[in-house]
Amino acid sequence: MDLEHKLTLATRNAEEIVTTQELRELLETKTKPTAYWGFESSGLMHIGMGIVCGSKIKDMIKAGFEFTIFLADWHSWINNKLGGNMENIRVCGEYFKQCFTALGIKPESVQYVWASDIAKDIEYWEKVIRMAKSASIKRTWRALPIMGRETSLTDMETAWVYYPCMQAADIFHMNIDVACAGMDQRKAHMLARDSAEKLGWKKPVCIHTHLLMGLQEPEKMEKKFDEDVNVNVEISSKMSKSSPQTCIFVHDTPDDIKAKVKAAYCPPKQVEGNPVFELVNYVIFAEKEQLDIPRPSKYGGPESYENYEETAKAYLKEKLHPLDLKNGVAEALIEILKPAREHFRRHPQTLEKMRKIEITR
Repeated sequence: MDLEHKLTLATRNAEEIVTTQELRELLETKTKPTAYWGFESSGLMHIGMGIVCGSKIKDMIKAGFEFTIFLADWHSWINNKLGGNMENIRVCGEYFKQCFTALGIKPESVQYVWASDIAKDIEYWEKVIRMAKSASIKRTWRALPIMGRETSLTDMETAWVYYPCMQAADIFHMNIDVACAGMDQRKAHMLARDSAEKLGWKKPVCIHTHLLMGLQEPEKMEKKFDEDVNVNVEISSKMSKSSPQTCIFVHDTPDDIKAKVKAAYCPPKQVEGNPVFELVNYVIFAEKEQLDIPRPSKYGGPESYENYEETAKAYLKEKLHPLDLKNGVAEALIEILKPAREHFRRHPQTLEKMRKIEITR
């Protein structure tokens, strides 16, 4: 595979690359560069993680990266996910592995690493301390939104201060060339890059993906997660497993998918801030080559679109009705998520454990 093709795969659907030139130089000089994505074990997997993140991971593997999926059990514990119960957190990590496998990330193509594995190494904790010594408390505080915490918090656990330093140390300890994450994690990556210059360590290239919107109308949030207004809105509006009616889980039934998409906010002649069009852009065309609209013949009959731009243009010109769009999107999602449904139909035990954890936590 030539350099340009690798670069296209690595940057496809990315919202930010820090920096594109560094990524190009890495691909020019290293045959098997390393990349990773870290995930807290925090509950049921929705398509923002399973498809948006999963598609990017598959892109990186195709581009020749040795990819690590980092199961951040210690970080989840610090962030009080699943009640801070480490047994539940580990169950969730195993469930994540099954989800990613069902969605097309072959186990042999990726390495899974638990945070607790590297936490056994004293050299890792030395890196955490060196990170902490290289950054001011104010700088670390500004990175707290990576935990889903507002920057205006006044009451916080001391352990939370370690979190950004640990996330940066993860990158250095695993000798990662490219750190991947959603836009809500960029401050931890910028902290890592800044500290790398001070400590003389390898500076990671960073690839940041869009945060998929929830299916509800975007709210005008007063919460502050980022100084950038657009990034703050993106973080505030992202799909959340804590709002099950406005998110789509990777193993939702066809009926659930249809009902959720049908109820989704989808204003006519509006593409920006439209969660159904986010599904078209970041989910459907990340996994499929076309979007089929099953429209009745009396309204023009079935139609297909081959890319996001074509679909958006038709919608803005009112050639594509919101209900027809929703029907097409729902059918596409049902097809894309069929492997996950089938996997957990055949192997229900881990999903059943997760659902019990969700109820009792």
